[in-house]
Formats: sequence, structure tokens, C-alpha cells
Amino acid sequence: MNSTIEELKNRFEQALIAAFGQDLAGTDPMLVPASNPKFGDYQSNAALSLTKKLGKPPRAIAEQIIQNLDIADICQPPQIAGPGFINLTIQPAYLEGQLSQIQTNSRLGVPTAKHLQRVVIDFSSPNIAKEMHVGHLRSTIIGDSIARILEFQGYDVLRLNHVGDWGTQFGMLIVHLLEAEPVSDYDLLDLGDLVQFYREAKKRFDSDEDFKERSRKAVVALQSGDQEAQIAWKILCDKSRREFQIIYDLLDVRLIERGESFYNPLLPLVVEDLEKLGLVVENAGAKCIFLEGFTNKEGQPLPLIVQKSDGGYNYATTDLASLRYRIQEDGAKRIIYVTDAGQANHFSQFFQVARKAGWIPDDVAVVHVPFGLVQGEDGKKLKTRSGETVRLRDLLDEAIARARTDLENRLKEEGRQETAEFIANVAQVVGIGAVKYADLSQNRTSNYIFSYDRMLNLQGNTAPYMLYAYVRIQGISRKGGIDFEHLDPDAKIILAEETELVLAKHILQLSEVISQVEVDLLPNRLCQYLFELSQKFNQFYDRCPVLKAEKNQQTSRLVLCDLTAKTIKLGLSLLGIPVLERM
Repeated sequence: MNSTIEELKNRFEQALIAAFGQDLAGTDPMLVPASNPKFGDYQSNAALSLTKKLGKPPRAIAEQIIQNLDIADICQPPQIAGPGFINLTIQPAYLEGQLSQIQTNSRLGVPTAKHLQRVVIDFSSPNIAKEMHVGHLRSTIIGDSIARILEFQGYDVLRLNHVGDWGTQFGMLIVHLLEAEPVSDYDLLDLGDLVQFYREAKKRFDSDEDFKERSRKAVVALQSGDQEAQIAWKILCDKSRREFQIIYDLLDVRLIERGESFYNPLLPLVVEDLEKLGLVVENAGAKCIFLEGFTNKEGQPLPLIVQKSDGGYNYATTDLASLRYRIQEDGAKRIIYVTDAGQANHFSQFFQVARKAGWIPDDVAVVHVPFGLVQGEDGKKLKTRSGETVRLRDLLDEAIARARTDLENRLKEEGRQETAEFIANVAQVVGIGAVKYADLSQNRTSNYIFSYDRMLNLQGNTAPYMLYAYVRIQGISRKGGIDFEHLDPDAKIILAEETELVLAKHILQLSEVISQVEVDLLPNRLCQYLFELSQKFNQFYDRCPVLKAEKNQQTSRLVLCDLTAKTIKLGLSLLGIPVLERM
């Protein structure tokens, strides 16, 4: 089924053709949700936009549109306001019919995307031998949510983890590892704190010339396929991978790892092909590409280096190789990179090179999805008291611990007894959900302040507030002995009260919101929708008795409650947050 706004747009296009001829086929009716409820539910600005083209006053155009607009089954008679705005108010009977249709629909009436295609999403991307820190939080959470939403819409999504598992730093790590343990003990080796291991290797590299030289030779040995270097490299990757997986399991995030090393054999051909196209310029021994719009402070052009003077390759070369592979081998029609805003120039540069080289076909979209910093309460980059980057595992564990303390205090106040399993599960769902929601509810392009107190608050635009709204509805089921799974699918829905109408309209906007996020990749739109849904449900619940209502009205209101719960559950699942039956 079409969303209400899609159906209205179709009717407007028919009216425009009927009123002014086939020339207006495909004209945008400029239909948007009304900014103020007193103007109705939707407003069209089409008459104003067509004034110049049609040479008529906008109110006269609006009159002609209305005369040809067949929407009596959806809306009350349209109203013209101001210079020529067309205001529409949805009929209660139409809302009742729409709710009846979606009552037993697992997708709640949300249609799948019209043009299904392969989408690659590149997100998370930690570095081997380094622990995941707060800087990986946003990429992982935002990327996963975008993947969930596009998967729900029916796209064939390939979730890729482009880990940093290659490069010069592995020379020092391999030498440090080989000198720490004999090769026969690798299977038993516990690297312990990977960060500490990396620091020790880096300290030796910076202070010991002999170690630095052996490290450089180890890089050459690794790249040449030396067996001992390869074994050491694989051990480092495997140990890191296990650490990463603990985080991914905690966050319920699925990824396919395809690190920098995967593309390594493809790099010489990338440079060779760029040279054949005449794009490469040699500068101080390095192979560079100079691009439009990129200069340093002195106004001199900044090159994108694709091969260093020592023959090594840069991130840009790997990114170009991966882009080609994703288009040619993976068949991607949309490639989405989820990284911090600080990398915007890098993406602009290598996208421009790929376009110049003709590697991005017209039917392929490449998109950088930038995000801002996670800041502490002081408004500065989030760090530990000692000034170090916050480990992601510590941050998540702290959120769970705080959620547990809060739950145990409430249980004590209420005199409730719960099992250890119940407490552990609720603490994890609330703690992790709070961290995810706090991130996703912000416009991703902005920085945001990380506050446990704010994100765990039961009031406001937080995960606990959404979860509580869902739990409240399940409480109605328990209190009234109602099985929502077996509500009468043919029950008549009656929208008599204002709060019932407001809630119904909002439930039916889910499709529009998901379609928006599918295009602009801003999950905060879905968060805002769920927050407003929870608010509207609470207003409805406070003003409209459910279990004490008359029989027909009770059934109708139970359907409204059930649809609200299903919408919250679906919406939160697209953000990577499970619901709770009790809190």
C-alpha cells in the first residue's frame, strides 16, 4: 500500500494534468506535512510555484487544482489559505480504514523500496592491534542502523568492515612479537592489553634505531610472503578480531571483514591504470594526482599520492582499489562510507579521482556519511581523566553498570523481587540501548555531548523513555488479561477523541519517515518520530480509558495500543535496540 502522502501526490498529479494539461505531468505538488495542526495535516504549495509558468494568480491556480482534485475518500474538502496554499485534513474514516489494513501486516504498511539494488556500507573499520575506542562508536552504531533500515526496505546490503590490517606499523609489531615469544607458542600466546602491546612496540621503534631497521625489514618480509612474518601477522589479526567480536556481540552488530590486505594485490594495477589515463604526475619521486579545489594555506595545489617515493602505497590507493572492486565484483549500485567528518576531504579527493578515471558509472552513487565528535560534559573530545582515549568496551560496561544500579534502586523502592537473569538482561538492554539511542537521536553531522545521566533518563528523548512506553502497553495486556496476538482482525476501529486521531495519524506516518531516512541516511529522523509517537501514546493513554471503556471502544483502543507497541518495536529494531516486556 502507498503511504498517505504518496497517494495524495498521485492524486495531485492527476488533478494538475486534468486542470492544465499533459505538460504538467511529473510536476512536484510540493506536498508536505502541515507545520501547524490548525492548517490541517498536509499542505501543498504547488499553486505558488506554478504562478510564473501558468501566468495566473496563485489563488486562481489553487481553485482550478481543487476543482479537479479527487480526494473525498481521503480528506475533508480542501481549504485555500493565504496567497494560495492548499490545506488538507485527513478524514477519520480513512484513518480507521488504513489502521485496519495494517493491523495484521508485519511491515505495518511500509512498502519495500521500488528499485531494489546491491548496497555496500563501509563502517566501523578499527585498526588491528589497537583496541576499539569511543571514536569507533559512531561509525559502528550509525552504519549498523543505516544497514538495518536499508535491509528492511529490501535492499541487498553488504556490510563491510574495512579494518586496518596492513601497512608499515606491522613491521614493528611483528618484530616485537617475534622477540617476545618463540613461534611454537603462538597458539598459546595471550597478548593481554593490545594497546599496551602496541605502545611497547612504538616506544622501541621511536627510541631504538636497530629495532626500527629490523621493523622496516619485517614489512618487506611480510609483503614478500615470508612465512614467519605471515604467521606473526595472522596471530596479531586473529587476537584483535576476537577482541572486536566481543564489542560487536555486545552491540548486536553483524559485519563481514574485508581489510586493507584484501585489496593489496590490486594496488599496482590501480596505479598502472591511472598512469595509462594520464592522470599521474611524478613529484619528488612520488606518484601524485593533482585535483581541482584542493590547495594548502599558501594556495598551492595539494596532491593525492597514490604511490610513495619508496614504492609503498597510501590509503587513497587502497580506497580506489576497494571502490573499483565493490562496483565491478560486488555489483554495488550505492556505496556508503560511514566515517568522521574529518575525513571529508579524503573522500572528496578519491571520489574525484575515480570519476576522472571513469570508474564510477552513472548508475552508481558513492556517498560519504560524515559524523561529528563525541564530546565529554566539558564540551571537549571525550577522554579519560588521565587524558587518554576512552576504550569502547569500558564505555559500554559503564553504561550497563549504571543501568543496573538504577534498576536495583527502583526495585528496592518498589519492594519488587526479580531474578538475577532478569536484572542482567534489563541492565544490558537499557544500558546498550541508551548509548545507541543517544548517538542516533542526534543529527549525525553534529558533535554531541556524552552524558550517562541524560541518556539513561526515563524522561525525554531517550531509549528508556521509548522502552517504558512499550512496557506500559504490555502492562495493559497483563492487567486486562488481553492477548494482543489474538485481537479480532475485523474489529471496527473508532477514532472519536482528538488524542486517538492524533495517535492514528502519527502511526501511519512511519512509512514516510523510513522513506526519508532511506534517502538522506539520517537515523535521527526515525528517533524523533518514535519519541513523538511515545509522547502521543502517553497523551492518548492518560485521556482515553482502555480497559474501562465500553466493549466496541475498548477493542478499538486495544488495537491502537497494539499498533503503537508494534511500531515502537519495529522502529527500535531498525536502530539496533531490542524491546523489553517488563522493566
